[in-house]
Amino acid sequence: MRYRHVQARPAVRHGTPCAPPRPPYPDVAVVGSGIIGAACAEALTRRGARVTVLDRAPLASGTTAHGEGNLLVSDKPPGPELTLALASSARWPRLFAELGEELGAGLAERCEYEAKGGLVVALGEAGARALTGFAATQRAAGVTAHEVAPDAVHAHEPHLAPGVRAAVHYPQDAQVQPVAAAAALLGAVRRRGGTLRAGVRALGVERGKDGRVTALRTSAGTLPCGAVVNACGPWAGRFAAEAGAPLPVQPRRGLVLVTAPLPPGTVRHKVYDADYVGAVGSGDADLRTSTVVEATRGGTVLIGSSRERTGFEERFRVDVLRELARKATALFPVLGRVPVIRAYGGFRPYTPDHLPVIGPDPRLPGLWHATGHEGAGIGLAPATGELLAQLYAGERPFLAPEPYRVARPGLAEEARCSA
Repeated sequence: MRYRHVQARPAVRHGTPCAPPRPPYPDVAVVGSGIIGAACAEALTRRGARVTVLDRAPLASGTTAHGEGNLLVSDKPPGPELTLALASSARWPRLFAELGEELGAGLAERCEYEAKGGLVVALGEAGARALTGFAATQRAAGVTAHEVAPDAVHAHEPHLAPGVRAAVHYPQDAQVQPVAAAAALLGAVRRRGGTLRAGVRALGVERGKDGRVTALRTSAGTLPCGAVVNACGPWAGRFAAEAGAPLPVQPRRGLVLVTAPLPPGTVRHKVYDADYVGAVGSGDADLRTSTVVEATRGGTVLIGSSRERTGFEERFRVDVLRELARKATALFPVLGRVPVIRAYGGFRPYTPDHLPVIGPDPRLPGLWHATGHEGAGIGLAPATGELLAQLYAGERPFLAPEPYRVARPGLAEEARCSA
């Protein structure tokens, strides 16, 4: 299906037409300019909504700027997150083509979109059995996953260490430059009349006599609006509490190493050890590391990954960086001779059940959430934005929204405890 921008029309909330605020006030204020907020704003403006996007910092400078740009289906078990991932995987190329009509040809190339595929490997027998079993369940859910014989794995990745016991190739995995992708989405929002405001912190909301959101309170004053989208990423829990509707979203920190540029083809896919899936799904607050290696268009190699819940502590731990390097060189010995030129880290929005929160908040009419994607936000952004915009506009959603709702079992109880 192709989508097109339509002229502004009366706002629709929860499927009920209502009069929009007078210009220049927006129908919707999106709090957060990262990839999720940008995707929501793009999908809303495509439906004619007047949107203002605000961010406490420079645009797309938070979690989005500190990610690797992964668009993955390979690390997700069958379930709601995989459903979002498959929808987004199919949507990204079409979205670039459609936005290219507004922003100029070659947008996918400018955003460094690359359908490079992923290769997941296991070095031990137990890991090999788990990997092949996991891939079988994914195939039953619609994922393309090809088992690669151990004696054929080096045809895919010549520099892999010997001793791989099992490997699975995932051609649907891809990569994008996350800041460039977010900038493209925000560029479309601006071209359609949307407003982008950096350096403005959201402080809470104001309600009318009927209890609905009537305005967003910010560090730059009060912004009247008909709805607010909480797309604050790791800060979503903090903003939700300020708005009076607590949400159990916490920051989960991750670190990445960046090597000096290597010759093309040194690392051909996104490659990771099978234990990465367990680290992603873990709810432990303690440090979890797993091996993830991939090259960028510029030739540098990104090495991850780590996960730990330490609040908003920004200090890097040298032992974590050493562990990432040790595991990466065990998988790709060639990296042992390559200098690391920098390291960076960021915070991912973590929820207790590892599912994003997408949709209206029944406790506060007019408040919407699009957060909790943890490290998968880049890959899940197109489907997230589309689902939220469909629900806002009263359209029939393209997938069942219930698994992502605020009032789902488990998340609601956590929300009450965090109040």
